[in-house]
Amino acid sequence: MDYVMLLRWKPGLTRQQRDGALMNRAGWKYPAGVEIIAEYWPAAEDPAVVSIFRTNDFGALMEIGVTWGDVFDITTLPAISAEDGLKVGPDVMGRRQF
Repeated sequence: MDYVMLLRWKPGLTRQQRDGALMNRAGWKYPAGVEIIAEYWPAAEDPAVVSIFRTNDFGALMEIGVTWGDVFDITTLPAISAEDGLKVGPDVMGRRQF
């Protein structure tokens, strides 16, 4: 399944803590079983990181949360690409009950 993960800096972090997290990111690898689609660092305060990836391993999601949960508030959302959404949309809409 595909996911979009939004990472927001925890309130109250010092500049040193943020810089340390960025340095840690430089050497960090996504867990085994995670296929990274894209990772963006927006030129904005919130969110600080947007990660789009694919995994069927719930343990990998937990590992990311445990690894980065001390400096980021993390929101993980299941997602589908627009292209795939347009393919499945008609079938889903056809089953909708009114």
